[in-house]
Amino acid sequence: MIVCIDRMECVSCGACWNTCPELFEQNPCDSLAQIAEPFRFCGDRAEGTIPETRIPCAREAVNLCPVQIITISQDESGNI
Repeated sequence: MIVCIDRMECVSCGACWNTCPELFEQNPCDSLAQIAEPFRFCGDRAEGTIPETRIPCAREAVNLCPVQIITISQDESGNI
């Protein structure tokens, strides 16, 4: 599964990194949400791959985001 964050619309509420800290974190320079480095896709802070064990908390983070800027989509293998 792939996760994307629209960082430009982030309000830094902390819902994602408090809900799923293994996958999401707060950028120390701009305070916006980003994907944790081990899960980034090609180093992109806004896009990453969700490990199987983190899918439940990633979905919860999507639901808790007050501005709905986190999306989850299928990966190339067709997994949701």
